[in-house]
Amino acid sequence: MKQRAVAAVLLSALTACAPVAGDAPPAAERPWMNRTLGADQRADLVLREMTQDEKLTLVFGFFATDAAWKSYTAPAEGRPGSAGYVPGVPRLGIPPQWQTDAGIGVASQGGAKEKWARTALPSGLGTTATWNPELAFKGGAMIGSEARSSGFNVMLAGGTNLLREPRNGRNFEYGGEDPLLAGAMVGAQVAGIQSNHIVSTIKHFALNDQETARDIGNAVIDHDQARMSDLLAFQLAIERADPGAIMCSYNKVDGHWACENDWLLGRVLKGEWGFKGYVMSDWGATHSAAKSANAGLDQDSGFPFDDKPHYREPLRAALAAGEVSPARLDDMARRILRSLFAKGVMDHPVVEGPIDFAAHAAVTQADAEQAAVLLKNEGGVLPLSATVHSIAVIGSHADKGVLSGGGSSQVYPEGVNAVPGIPPTSWPGPVVFYPSAPLAAIQQHAPKANVRFAAGDDSAAAARLAADSEVAVVFVQQWTGESIDTSLTLPYEQDALVAAVVAANPRTVVVLETGGPVFMPWIDRVAAALEVWYPGTRGGEAIGNLLFGTINPSGHLPATFPRDASQLVRRDIDGTGLPPGRDFDVHYGEGAAVGYKWFDLKGIEPLFPFGHGLSYTTFALSDLNASSTGGELTVTFTTRNTGQRQGMDVPQVYVGHRGDGWEAPKRLAGWKKVDLAPGASTQVTITVDPRLLAVAQQGEWRIAAGDYQVVLGFSSRDIAATTNVRWEERKLPASWRP
Repeated sequence: MKQRAVAAVLLSALTACAPVAGDAPPAAERPWMNRTLGADQRADLVLREMTQDEKLTLVFGFFATDAAWKSYTAPAEGRPGSAGYVPGVPRLGIPPQWQTDAGIGVASQGGAKEKWARTALPSGLGTTATWNPELAFKGGAMIGSEARSSGFNVMLAGGTNLLREPRNGRNFEYGGEDPLLAGAMVGAQVAGIQSNHIVSTIKHFALNDQETARDIGNAVIDHDQARMSDLLAFQLAIERADPGAIMCSYNKVDGHWACENDWLLGRVLKGEWGFKGYVMSDWGATHSAAKSANAGLDQDSGFPFDDKPHYREPLRAALAAGEVSPARLDDMARRILRSLFAKGVMDHPVVEGPIDFAAHAAVTQADAEQAAVLLKNEGGVLPLSATVHSIAVIGSHADKGVLSGGGSSQVYPEGVNAVPGIPPTSWPGPVVFYPSAPLAAIQQHAPKANVRFAAGDDSAAAARLAADSEVAVVFVQQWTGESIDTSLTLPYEQDALVAAVVAANPRTVVVLETGGPVFMPWIDRVAAALEVWYPGTRGGEAIGNLLFGTINPSGHLPATFPRDASQLVRRDIDGTGLPPGRDFDVHYGEGAAVGYKWFDLKGIEPLFPFGHGLSYTTFALSDLNASSTGGELTVTFTTRNTGQRQGMDVPQVYVGHRGDGWEAPKRLAGWKKVDLAPGASTQVTITVDPRLLAVAQQGEWRIAAGDYQVVLGFSSRDIAATTNVRWEERKLPASWRP
């Protein structure tokens, strides 16, 4: 009780200076509401009218959900169950910032309550596996519309951290291992979110690539190598989306917390890249007032996740002591105001309203269907025929629903958690299965078949059922979540389950619901394997369509799948086993050689390469041509559907060079997803970003003169054609953008 009383007093003190209605200028005297003016001009106009108290209000945010573990009661003005609340300035017409966790959909921090049910997209890694930026934009627009209808004007979306550590429990939220692919796909989704006149973040800036001791680990990497990998992913996403905000991460970089790191925030993000929005902290990632403010942190978010408040009164004291200049506080407030104007928050106030769940389910199902990656299909066992006589469906609660990832991004479904009670039931859980059962979808596609289900907890019983069936479909899963890292070995003895089933029936299909790469010691024995990631609200229906060929799989891997632990860059995750609170370094000795680049550099043969994905039809690539004119590399080629089914091809272009500074033999330089009827062909033209031909050196991009190899393929290892192009020396500033 004493702790709760102290927390209440502190909260009251922090909000005591928050502006209240009164002394507001008449609407006619609010020139900043003139929509014909630019966002910068409007922000400047309103900033001139603000008191120091009002500016300090804009730069400090609260957790919007009660937190018993902190003896904390959320502000009444926040949206219950949500992530954050920043008071507005009613006197000047500045609305509060109502913030929701996001990425997969509108997430709830208050548990599974019917009023907080929303539509869930597939995992971020799943959306990236579509290799379809247009689809990512549509998904973003959908979840952004649900945020608006839920009363939120800020979404904490846009996870862009590279899949540098495949055991990272949060990889499912992100965009894979390649900076071009991640930047393009995450950027498209964020642009879709912001099309609803709300702000979206891009996060977690930067080098927050593991969850083990994430709030104390110090990322160690050469700056130039960081610019060609993790930072390039952020740079490309920011260019494509123009996000209103950037969220800085928990970890340290160069020994300084990311949210008080002048190199990251001041020099790179705001200086070289010219970012005009604001930087907010992750919840609990602020450690100072003056140092954070002077380094570039504009908003201290999510009190009471920090050990104590760092903005509001501590920032006021730093201003009085001359440790932070009034001009810096003005810049902090101006950046926030500018984003509220630029993204339409000021002109289009959010109003809670109805959600068209049926229409939104169609959006997420389309995403899930294009996200699924057909890893193997020996003998054409897939698609299944509707005339199949008997099917054994085994494992992973396929009779109830489909798995989702855990942590702050958790979206709760309409209805109930289909499989409640699976540990962990508290943070980063609960484990949630969306009530979209693959078993029901399979039965619908094969109404005359004898479709039987086995839970999979008894391998012998599952094998007997498989032996008595024409085909066996085994569902395997691995739950991952925020704040934890995991093994790549499937839990619950599922490898033994698959081995027993395939020994009983060689016509075994494995469907994987995972947050990222996993080991598959049984892959050489099963007939087919389909990776569906965490497939979202309508995952069961999507899986049924894919298994029976109503939808032709078109997903491609956004990450390399290693064969076993010997192929990982690090044997152990840095920080594992250290005493709590002990500082440690996270060594990224591979530099920019992330994922497939590492495998290429070391000559390692993976289980499945980056970019891999099969189809129920076949494609041919031809007529590769590359030219360098006007400082641009243009690549053209033809792709043809040589099979008997309609299908989507994802031809990929890579570039390679033997010059100094190249981290690996080749880099992804572009791709195009094309939909082709049987026998149809199309010519594709790809213009390559010159930064993908360059190396970062001392703050600029340098393209060496010489011959560059252009590679066309179906994956990073399945190569159809190569050609060379001559390039003249060229230098680009770090601020260069298309």
